[in-house]
Amino acid sequence: MSGQRVCVSDFEEEARRVLPKAVYDYYCSGADEQNTLADNVAAFKRWYLIPRVLRDVSTVDLSVSVLGQKLSMPICVAATAMQRMAHPEGETATARACKAVGTGMMLSSWATSTIEEVRSAMTTSGGGGGGGVLWMQLYIYRDRELTLSLVRRAEKMDYKAIFVTVDTPYLGKRLADVRNHFKMPQHLSLSNFSTASLAFSEENYGNDSGLAVYVAKAIDPAICWEDITWVKKHTRLPVIVKGVLNGEDAVQALNYGVDGILVSNHGARQLDGVPATLDVLEEVVEAVQGRCDVYLDGGVRRGTDVLKALALGAKAVFVGRPVLWGLACEGEKGVTELLELLKEELRLAMALSGCRSVSEVNRSLVRRVEFTSRM
Repeated sequence: MSGQRVCVSDFEEEARRVLPKAVYDYYCSGADEQNTLADNVAAFKRWYLIPRVLRDVSTVDLSVSVLGQKLSMPICVAATAMQRMAHPEGETATARACKAVGTGMMLSSWATSTIEEVRSAMTTSGGGGGGGVLWMQLYIYRDRELTLSLVRRAEKMDYKAIFVTVDTPYLGKRLADVRNHFKMPQHLSLSNFSTASLAFSEENYGNDSGLAVYVAKAIDPAICWEDITWVKKHTRLPVIVKGVLNGEDAVQALNYGVDGILVSNHGARQLDGVPATLDVLEEVVEAVQGRCDVYLDGGVRRGTDVLKALALGAKAVFVGRPVLWGLACEGEKGVTELLELLKEELRLAMALSGCRSVSEVNRSLVRRVEFTSRM
């Protein structure tokens, strides 16, 4: 540890120093010119908080219920792939940190720890956060039986929901990965798959990003709305679509019976030039009219970001890259520290805004920056 870490950017700077270049580039990069990558973060600056005062904020309750599970805060861990590239304990360390803080973790299909290992890590760890929750992120593979096997394993291990990623029929062009000819370090693999081709551990991927080649071979580009029906038919768990960016698709998702919507542009790693997630959040919330919960990921870097997303209608937010920075810095301890930092930033932001609980956060708390020109 090189010094005191007091904000998310401190974690990122330390992670940049300790990670191999190809790994850091894989984690941090977005698609093409990375315009959306920058805008995901910048979008939060387009909103002001309008605090209320004299509200007795001596006690502030951050707890929420997400998909029927009580969490200590509306800040959850997003699915990020290949976490053992950041730290030898990878996803198992992240799971223990979530248990300690009392929040939820979405496990990537492309994890470098198995579904079972991550459940065991969360179940057997100590921690005083009141326990954590696991959800499974799912890609629809060409091999449908393989896809269903992931769902069945998640059910057996008491994961609480399935988040179906719907924005990846092909992999977006991530220039850094192409330049680095990115592939998995030799000692690692995608641990939930048994064959070399599906475990992303083959040797030769040519001069492209190895992951782009992998996706083209393994993931089904013909995925359509009927596949949501198919997933729901084969699981008792709630099914959430991850990757919606407009009201029309949100309504369509409801028509196909989804239990929630995650407003996401895949960390700006798929199609460059799409809106920042915060800029379309309200459109999606208004489209669903309270018929399901709406969540957000992308660009969340501080507690005030979380508060703005909640005010615009998100039930909770998911953070991805910051968790990887914490993991790279100090494993489980680093992730715990990162999550506690965001939690305390949110607590302070709520108190200074006059909100004593998450239920008191509403649309009146935020204004677009442009409103100042009319005052």
